Amino acid sequence: MKHLAKSNALPLAAAVLMLFAAAGCGRDSVKVYHVENSDVTTPPPAAAAMPMTMPGGLPAPDNSGLPMLKYILPDGWKEKPLTQMRVASFEISENGKTVDTSVIPLGGMAGGDFANVNRWRGQVGLPPLAEPELQKLAEKVEVAGQPADLYDIAGKAPGSGDAERIAAVILHRDNTVWFFKMTGDARLVEKQKPAFIAFLKSVNFDQSAAPAAMDMSQLPASHPPTDAMNAGAPVPAVAAADKPTWTIPADWKEGPLAQFLVAKFIIQGTGDVTAAVNVSQLAGDGGGLLANINRWRAQLGQAPLTEDDVAKLPTINASGTQATLADITGTDPRSNKPARLVGVVLPLGGQTWFYKLMGDASVVAQQQDALIKFVQSAKYPAGQ
Repeated sequence: MKHLAKSNALPLAAAVLMLFAAAGCGRDSVKVYHVENSDVTTPPPAAAAMPMTMPGGLPAPDNSGLPMLKYILPDGWKEKPLTQMRVASFEISENGKTVDTSVIPLGGMAGGDFANVNRWRGQVGLPPLAEPELQKLAEKVEVAGQPADLYDIAGKAPGSGDAERIAAVILHRDNTVWFFKMTGDARLVEKQKPAFIAFLKSVNFDQSAAPAAMDMSQLPASHPPTDAMNAGAPVPAVAAADKPTWTIPADWKEGPLAQFLVAKFIIQGTGDVTAAVNVSQLAGDGGGLLANINRWRAQLGQAPLTEDDVAKLPTINASGTQATLADITGTDPRSNKPARLVGVVLPLGGQTWFYKLMGDASVVAQQQDALIKFVQSAKYPAGQ
């Protein structure tokens, strides 16, 4: 058994969110990667406008809180250098043909399964499908003993017109979406599919890893693009002196902070149900009220609103100004259980504060008033 720790000093990759890689070389050798933590997404565009690649300019994920990934490598999978996005990366070659295999974890909903599968279809020249049609194409597989969906997509490589195939698996696990993907020569992908499925079954997640993964879906729509930042430089957090002070409800327990979050609280309901409160802040309008409300709606599988719809949302008074209140019910895409989100968008002093209570619907219902009082109790530093 070999143990490899992934360095935090990985080179900054282009922000193409869903390339994947998964294996190495050597028969029956188990490799362990200390994966970094992650999470970023924008709401999926309409199917008719689905891009072939994910939007550029998104921040590189920090995966330091994810579990260590263990797996058995199939024969002939040659290890490749990792990137900022990939936690495992391999190449398979035969008779001059190649296949790229990858593993990428992303937090939250990572754009949504529907959007990602249609994006993959676009990568091999196929048109988008409606969600019910896509659901029929999903093959049920196991990753680390957990159910996952495999999409086998055959088309043509852009430019060359050569037959190309994608076999991609989506696993929802602990507020993180894991993408396992083979891409390349159509015949070689088909030939390697049994080895790929065996690889998936061999995966094991070591729970000894550190803090929770950053939920990139918390990121408001206007987050600054990665390519506008200094390569490798950390994204600045809100300094302690710039944070508000609040009256925190007694049953809210502070949770581990992730990148881009100013504060996080966990609320335990009856039994094993929970909800979480996340607080973040951005300069200006944070990408716009409409974009952020629709981002939240997408997280629970709800259709976007129009500007007119958003203008009719209720408001609350907080810190001497009006904040918009969003109350969204839907389904948690990981558990397929009812979920609810209550969010507050507060513009204040040239900045926008985002408060989001999300989780089990019964817990959110019980805590909605507490969230509003929490927001209204905030005392912001001078100038905000």
